[in-house]
Amino acid sequence: MAMANKLALLKEMLDSAESSLRSARQIISELLPAGNSRKEYAKQAATLKPSGDHEEDQIIEGVFDGQHMIGPDGKSYPVPANYASKSKLIAGDVLKLTIGDDGAFIYKQIGPAERKRIIGPLVYEDGQYKVLAEGKAYKVLLASVTYYKAEVGGNVTIIVPALEKSEWAAIENVLPNTEFY
Repeated sequence: MAMANKLALLKEMLDSAESSLRSARQIISELLPAGNSRKEYAKQAATLKPSGDHEEDQIIEGVFDGQHMIGPDGKSYPVPANYASKSKLIAGDVLKLTIGDDGAFIYKQIGPAERKRIIGPLVYEDGQYKVLAEGKAYKVLLASVTYYKAEVGGNVTIIVPALEKSEWAAIENVLPNTEFY
């Protein structure tokens, strides 16, 4: 067998093995107890005290779940993906939403969750960008992928909650094309 054919066969075998490992890790993460659910974030948000009394504005404090802010009533409020990406929000961060009398939504992070950083490759599976790290596939926002110009297969540093499990992570940096072990 020619050298080029052997290399192509080896690459195909490695790609297949990586795909199998990703699938196995995803199944494991689905079988493990999930991180905070919407109900748990709503319970956490219910303990927050309103910060100030603005007659013209409505203020709601809640907890970020990776995509949305969950208010104390369990209601989901849309957080702009570009704000979540640039602010590097992670699940468990406490946010304050000010709804102006003109209907404008203004978010501010007021209580960051404890964080940890991990490194892994960016993949695209099931219509979702994910980073494979510590045996888990963490979802990341498309806005983060485009903001940092991350490429599938490249290594990225992500931020995840240090004290709880989460499906979501925030991209912190795209690493240069070097091998990490």
